[in-house]
Amino acid sequence: MSTTPAPHLPEAVLRPVRGHHAFESCVEQLATAIRLGVYPRGTTLPAERELAERLQVSRATLREAMAALRQAGLVETTRGRGGGTVVTLKPGLPAARAAARTSTARRQSWLDSLDFRRIVEPGAAALAASRDLAPDRLAQLEEAHAEVASASKPAEHRQADSRFHLTVAALTDSPRTVEAVTSVQATLHEMLLAIPVLGTNIAHSDRQHARLVRAIVAGKPDLARRVMEEHCDDTAALLRGLVG
Repeated sequence: MSTTPAPHLPEAVLRPVRGHHAFESCVEQLATAIRLGVYPRGTTLPAERELAERLQVSRATLREAMAALRQAGLVETTRGRGGGTVVTLKPGLPAARAAARTSTARRQSWLDSLDFRRIVEPGAAALAASRDLAPDRLAQLEEAHAEVASASKPAEHRQADSRFHLTVAALTDSPRTVEAVTSVQATLHEMLLAIPVLGTNIAHSDRQHARLVRAIVAGKPDLARRVMEEHCDDTAALLRGLVG
């Protein structure tokens, strides 16, 4: 196996980040480049300044993304003369190691679920915002949101997050919509177990949840759809990069 990156590939694969949140896009591009062998195991990634310029992100955002890659076991960073960020491809979490052994068919099913989620959940959010919701049902939404925001442990946060999304679906009064969201949330939970808990992403997610609640309470379907689309896109970027 080559121990040096092909000189033409990084420039072709790493592109200026687009989207609402540079962090998730940055993680996706770097993780994908590593998994696909653009940067083989044992190679050193380019210097921070070079990567930040190529991706057109701030160095602070790049550092957050590199921290996520370290947590996922994709790279290790050493300091001092001769230091740098080296590709290791050693997933630390047991679930991440299991994900690395996942069959191609299963992985494709995961990715398909992300596409399906991008269709289903924004539609559910828009439909919920279009309903004339009674105060007690809006209170259920607010309570579900508060539980996510106050969850302190990763397992509690994942479950509270799922309950929040199912609560949004339930506000549609559409059994088929609830069934579809339940399906994608079950698969999403399985995928999230395979990546580290990333504080930056959780902070973004919490802000998106708050915006979504405000859109539904205000009865703004188009805004609710857009917020949920952003939310789905950010999560999908991380998962495609780290386990896709």
